[in-house]
Amino acid sequence: MKFRVARDDLADAVAWVAKSLPTRPPVPVLGGILLEVRGSTLTVAGFDYEVSTRAELSVDTVDALDSGDAADSVERVLVSGRLLAEITRALPAKPVDFSVDGPRVTIVGGSARFTLPTMPVEDYPPLPEMPGASGTVDAATFAEAVAQTAIAAGRDDTLPMLTGIRVEIEGDRLTLAATDRFRLAVRELQWAPDAPNESTAVLVPARTLADAAKTLGGAADVTIALGDGLLGLQAAGRRTTVRLLDVEFVKYRSLLPTTHTTTVDVPVSELGESIKRVSLVTDRGHHLRMQITDGSLTLTAGGDDEGRAEEELQVDADGAELLIAFNPAYLLDGLGVLRSAAVRLAFTTPSRPALLLPVTGDEAGSAEADGGAIGVPAYRYLVMPARLPG
Repeated sequence: MKFRVARDDLADAVAWVAKSLPTRPPVPVLGGILLEVRGSTLTVAGFDYEVSTRAELSVDTVDALDSGDAADSVERVLVSGRLLAEITRALPAKPVDFSVDGPRVTIVGGSARFTLPTMPVEDYPPLPEMPGASGTVDAATFAEAVAQTAIAAGRDDTLPMLTGIRVEIEGDRLTLAATDRFRLAVRELQWAPDAPNESTAVLVPARTLADAAKTLGGAADVTIALGDGLLGLQAAGRRTTVRLLDVEFVKYRSLLPTTHTTTVDVPVSELGESIKRVSLVTDRGHHLRMQITDGSLTLTAGGDDEGRAEEELQVDADGAELLIAFNPAYLLDGLGVLRSAAVRLAFTTPSRPALLLPVTGDEAGSAEADGGAIGVPAYRYLVMPARLPG
């Protein structure tokens, strides 16, 4: 195997694949990156039985085999993924020559030269096939939607039903949802299904889906594929498959309030900065308190013994006065992914969950004050309140 490839293309592909490799692989070969050359195409791949990643890039030159058609031949080699990622990232910005001689791999970039041992490629598991395509979605919109929901996913692997993002397909609408029991994020978006009446729902590991969607977000469209217990994503010469979680997701729709008694509209940046300042005096025993009155939102935290902070914001408030408390980190997480200049806080009672809703020019009337009905914007972030003392 001999080929020459652009350094940046190789480094980007290797870094993307290496990111999905296990930190402590159960067997050494699963920490490797598989390089496969077919004609003028190089495939960089990784697999740990849960997630597979593959990136294709053009090879500038390939030595023809002594016999047979080079375009039909396939050559494969397996090397340490961690080392290959570090090496390709450190190479000078010059074309990279890659060659295999027996059990050794030689990588040359400019005046830098590295020699690595190969790993037993015959012990490497076969990569899963990509499921059949289910449809396409705008890549940037999908990446944003996944990021907005992944923020609410749980991180406790002993509760796998809370570590995933539920992906629901109903015709031309995708709905993503995630919860860790303390907050819930739901995002709806349009997509182009191959079958117009398709209806299904799957649970995908949140961290894996977030990483994949983010790296594919620079493409125009992402192809989503479902089948055989896998979700596949493909765009711009890269594709990944993820093994689905075989557990039931919570019945989250019943948690979303449909009415409210109090609303507050406030700029996202103003509220976020205020929460950061006031929460400097919070600790594990205290939360951020919100006092809503006509035209103002007062944030307080702490107490006389450990320090106290207070800040009043002039806001567009409507409805009954309210005192409610939250974990400030949960509020900041929601504000950080809203993608709007203003946020609408919709409350019912101090003991019931509150909604954070984006407010834009098109959505300013999505939550009607008259009658207390909540509209359905594309993104909803629900957060559970903390119990007030006394």
